[in-house]
Amino acid sequence: MGDKYMEKDFLFASGDEVRNGSTTDVYFERTLRILREKGFDNVMVNAEFTPSSLPKNYKWSIFAGLREVLKLLEGKNVDVYSLREGTIFTERDFYGYKIPVMRIVGPYSEFIIYETPILGFLAFASGIATKAARIKKAAGDKLVLSFGARRNHPAIAPTISFYAYIGGADAVSCIKGAEILGIKPTGTMPHSLMIIFKATLGDHTKAWLAFDEVVDKNVPRIVLIDTFWDETEEALRAAELLKDRLWGIRLDTPGSRRGNFADIIREVKWKLKALGLDNVKIVVSGGLNEYSIKELSKVNVDAFGVGSAIANAPLVDFAMDISAVKVKDKWKPIAKRGKLSGIKQLYRCNKCKIDIVTLYDSDEPQCPICGGKMKPLLVKVMEKGKIIDGLESPEIVKNRIKEQLTNVEL
Repeated sequence: MGDKYMEKDFLFASGDEVRNGSTTDVYFERTLRILREKGFDNVMVNAEFTPSSLPKNYKWSIFAGLREVLKLLEGKNVDVYSLREGTIFTERDFYGYKIPVMRIVGPYSEFIIYETPILGFLAFASGIATKAARIKKAAGDKLVLSFGARRNHPAIAPTISFYAYIGGADAVSCIKGAEILGIKPTGTMPHSLMIIFKATLGDHTKAWLAFDEVVDKNVPRIVLIDTFWDETEEALRAAELLKDRLWGIRLDTPGSRRGNFADIIREVKWKLKALGLDNVKIVVSGGLNEYSIKELSKVNVDAFGVGSAIANAPLVDFAMDISAVKVKDKWKPIAKRGKLSGIKQLYRCNKCKIDIVTLYDSDEPQCPICGGKMKPLLVKVMEKGKIIDGLESPEIVKNRIKEQLTNVEL
């Protein structure tokens, strides 16, 4: 292997390497050289971003990653128009046209090397936020805890936490992710804690008492109950030992021992209730997704710990295409085959929840269903490299998504 491979501590790009184009596809760098050599580097273009497709069985997606795009383009001589971060969108509008989610206007040379990372930002962030939103939709008012840091490259663990949280997760386990979000990280205890106490002291339940003794008192006492004994027996023993300090129990039963997981949960809940312990919360984890959560919600589980389903969420595939070029101070609509030429705007009827794509200089459309006024969704968020809008707090974006989830189905 080459020396560069040996020099790197970990195999990920720094922020500076992303900004200098090191993570772009090489043909963009070669194209930039050609444009400069031939005097076309200052040609103004309108480049639009549209979903190529949504993941299988998805009816909608969450637009996310705008923050990263704005940070990347900051200082460049470009304008950016975009959906608000956290906007729910579908692949096509009411008439079947592909929906533009963002567009960049400026000299092509200013952002050509950024097409690759921009598409990556949008695809990954939108995928994580959408999966988290789907899971929260399935969970309803039950808590969703994102445990996905271990299921992807550690360099992007904070990214997963950030977009999982705005998408709908109520808490995250990743320390750095929680720090960026301005919240406290949430977690329970690993099986390894009980294994160490069992091996050395012969009693794994002493691990629960040690957790209660050592960990800060403001951390909820949630005991993992499936390491060695039957889940019900461990749950009752945990309640006996910790008494009213026990906030909840977590079931992470391995798939090979689950049988009917819902029935296991029912038995645990019933026997706790029979002893007057129905205030003990039930947390479940291990291989959960929106479909299994929807079923387990019927058992009145109180919280779901989700790892792989969020961290390995399917990407939302976007494409960037030039749709207009400025020639002699006049915009010329032009696009490759299969793409729509011209500069566009996207309108939504808030009452009927439908979208319509129009040319940017067209009259504002009326809703084809109710005849009402429609709202333009692509707003200007950057002007000549200055961020003028679009950097919103995680809570604002999270609440925007939460409000929209009431209007969609899985």
